Amino acid sequence: MRILVTGGAGYIGSHTVVELLNEGHEAVVVDNLYNASEVSLSRVEEITGKKVTFYKADIRDRQAMDEIFDKESIECVIHFAGLKAVGESVAKPLEYYENNIGGTLTLAESMRDHGVKNIIFSSSATVYGDPAFVPITEQCPKGTPTNPYGWTKHMIEQMLTDLHTADPEWNVILLRYFNPIGAHKSGKIGEDPKGIPNNLLPYVAQVAIGKLPCLGVFGDDYDTPDGTCIRDYIHVVDLAKGHVAALKKVLENPGVKVYNLGTGNGQSVFDVVKAFGKACGHEIPYEVKPRRAGDVPVVYSDASLAKEELGWTAEYGIDEMCADSWRWQSQNPNGYEG
Repeated sequence: MRILVTGGAGYIGSHTVVELLNEGHEAVVVDNLYNASEVSLSRVEEITGKKVTFYKADIRDRQAMDEIFDKESIECVIHFAGLKAVGESVAKPLEYYENNIGGTLTLAESMRDHGVKNIIFSSSATVYGDPAFVPITEQCPKGTPTNPYGWTKHMIEQMLTDLHTADPEWNVILLRYFNPIGAHKSGKIGEDPKGIPNNLLPYVAQVAIGKLPCLGVFGDDYDTPDGTCIRDYIHVVDLAKGHVAALKKVLENPGVKVYNLGTGNGQSVFDVVKAFGKACGHEIPYEVKPRRAGDVPVVYSDASLAKEELGWTAEYGIDEMCADSWRWQSQNPNGYEG
């Protein structure tokens, strides 16, 4: 199939483009490069030996989106493009609503007007809020998100569901990710956050390589075995393969489907720090800081529905995630800038 990948130069997007190309699909990437680098796409071409069609454009630009749909015979959209830093969303709520929701509205209108009615949306386990039960299945009620970023995911899921209600020809697959970490085995592509990373893993990696002096651990007094928060970390390549599996599902005209993409196992912050120390060959210095507002103690998935209906299951464990992340970080200490 010919797939439009919005945000395809970003962290999860670029890894997904690799897996799409490996499976024989064609990828058309649209990205405004706000939080990404075009270098990632040339690396994708190196890894796969295949060509990526790239448009530098913003999904909020209706004219640009119409031109892309006019020119390319798109059969399905995988929608990653969006702002994604939780803390920043609290400080800049309007920018997050305008970018994430406004962008999706423009994209969906252009899709509708060009008869493209298949979309796989990059959602998040954050829509469960403080989950009603753990492990979280897709039956777990959506909770109250704890920040504007989470609300944008919550609202976009609703928008796309309403679109299907209005026109049952639409197929909408909502993939709720848990915590993506790791990098491609080649060390050529990985997570390249601008400024101080918001997520645990690039932060640990930058401490390991000496770019940052010390890791901040937010709270070690939670009701968990070692006192730190537990999350379901999933290898970004496993996550990317989940999108390829979802693409096969789209061909069955499933209507609206929701799948958790996680490993089904929880790892604490200290588990990750220990695994990363093993990967890089030295201990990671850390200091314990006060808890962060809105952090839930334990979140991990039950991903058995994706296994049952998509034939997908996460293959990599925490040691491989950290080893691959360290390979990327040590080979690219300054990310895509060199």
